[in-house]
Amino acid sequence: MYEVIPGVLEKTWEEVEEKIKLLSPFATSLHIDIADGIAANNTTFLDPIPFTKYKDKFFLEVHMMVEEPIKYLKPFARAGFKRFLGNIEKMSSQEEFVAQGQLLGEVGLSLDGPTPLEAIVVPYDDLDVVHFYVSEKMGFAGPPMMPERLEKVKALRAKHSTIPIEIDGGVKDTTIGLAKEAGATRFVATSFISYAPDPQKAYLTLKNLI
Repeated sequence: MYEVIPGVLEKTWEEVEEKIKLLSPFATSLHIDIADGIAANNTTFLDPIPFTKYKDKFFLEVHMMVEEPIKYLKPFARAGFKRFLGNIEKMSSQEEFVAQGQLLGEVGLSLDGPTPLEAIVVPYDDLDVVHFYVSEKMGFAGPPMMPERLEKVKALRAKHSTIPIEIDGGVKDTTIGLAKEAGATRFVATSFISYAPDPQKAYLTLKNLI
């Protein structure tokens, strides 16, 4: 039921692949962040094609911090991604995004730190997951978790007892318990794992805490 998913947020393919190789001895799933400089104040590597070589090794999910995430669904699906998380802040139609995502794999909506839960307008039963960024503003790895952001997680869990809830931002050994207590079931950890002296040990530490 509970899962720790290593995150990758980098500007070039060389940096992306370096992280993938670092995580490959122990990770089975990867959370790939993409940002276009519009939806988030950062720009990352955006081309899905090179990921194709890893589609059989990992369960790949993409977190689309971009304008009109629907445009990225099919290209990333063709590259072997199986779960699609689209930020709603620059999304014209949640209904269209979800409908198209359902044809390609698992689909979820993502909320930036300040965005209220009420901004989701599609039925929760239409979603495979809801993703919350629980630091200040999305787009970067490393900012600390803001515990008050977990109130949205608690509110969703009170409304829906079974939907997978994924949290992202400041996940580490001292915060993952708070997120689990709030109702989260998936935990994206980027800097805590990738920048640890022993990434596998850091990953296992988080797994053992949940």
